[in-house]
Parts: sequence; C-alpha cells; structure tokens
Amino acid sequence: MASSGDRVRLILLLNKPYGVLTQFSDGEGRKTLADFVSVPGVYPAGRLDRDSEGLVVLTDDGALQARISDPRHKLAKTYWVQVEGIPDAAALEALRRGVQLKDGPTLPAEADTMAPPSALWPREPPIRVRKSVPDSWLRLTIREGRNRQVRRMTAAVGLPTLRLIRYAVGPWSLDGLAPGEWRELTPEELALLPPLPRRSGGRKRRPHAETQRRRGKAKSD
Repeated sequence: MASSGDRVRLILLLNKPYGVLTQFSDGEGRKTLADFVSVPGVYPAGRLDRDSEGLVVLTDDGALQARISDPRHKLAKTYWVQVEGIPDAAALEALRRGVQLKDGPTLPAEADTMAPPSALWPREPPIRVRKSVPDSWLRLTIREGRNRQVRRMTAAVGLPTLRLIRYAVGPWSLDGLAPGEWRELTPEELALLPPLPRRSGGRKRRPHAETQRRRGKAKSD
C-alpha cells in the first residue's frame, strides 16, 4: 500500500486475459475482473477491451484513478501489437506523426517494429492466421484514450491488428505477471508516477458536477 497524507491507497496491477471484461459484474455471464481479483473496493483506472489483453491498473483512490485514465493528463500507455502485414517506413512514420481517424487526427505516437515478445503466453482462442499473409509485431506508445484507438490506428496505415497486449501504463508494466495474475504496487513503484504539470494562469474554477462525472468516465483502448 502507498500513503497519501493520512490516507492509505491500494493500487494493483493485473494482467487481464483475453475475453475478460474490465468491470466487476456482467448480466450475461461473461468473465469479469471479479473472476481474478477478490480485493474489495478497487476499480479499474481506464478500460481495456474484452478482446485485448494485458495491464490493467486498479485502485481504491478516485483521484489516482482519474489521474491514470483521463487522457488530458497524457499518461503514456505502451502496447505490443501483432499486425497483419509487414510495416514499411511510411507506415511507421504515419503512426509517429499521427493518423487521421473518423473522430479526428491522433496525437503523435511512438512506433517501432519489435521481435515477437519472448515467453509470450498462448491466446485462447488463437488468432486467425492466413498463410499467404505474413504478420509482424509493433511497439506502440500513445497518450490518448479513444475507443479502440490502437486497432483503428494500425488499420489506417494498412496493418490490421491481430492481437493487442497492453504492456505498460506510465512507469508500470506487466513484467512477471502471467495472465490472470495480479500484484500490489509498492510505495517505491507508486513514486515513479510523474507529477501532474503545473497549470499556468489564474485560479482554476471548479467544474460543474456533471462535467466532473463525464471527465471521470473510463476510456477503452
């Protein structure tokens, strides 16, 4: 646990398996976080689509939850992306500059090719494979949180996503966590989270309650 003044904050890192909803209940009998995490009072800081895998941060601290999930704070999120096709220099440069999506251009991203992750767990069900089309891996870091953004970005440059794994959120990664495993963040690891930038100008006006609720809504990747 990590302390903030007199308050003790609980922060967990979970490696979410494929096919699991990033919520604790579901009326349709699908797998949720409750199938893996039994710690009361924690909630996901941001979402990860059911068909994506990897790191989910959970906390009982509402301010920290907003700090991690709110795209205004531009906290980096790094993904391992298996794509159909072989990226060329033009595709990588387009991702780095930002690509045009239906809801507007993306911010510049960090994009590079990578070797297949070592000791990567098998996905169930396996990805679809076309023998006539090669596949490859990208490491993609973004600082936004649009719905299915990574999949839409790779599709926009002609590289459909086959498998998507969120490797890191800010300074924290899923290293050492098998699918479905979680661990508690140490105070030293929490201290790695960079502070919010100072706002210039006059005193900030307190947002209306409804605006605050909208800003606190989690985003999907």
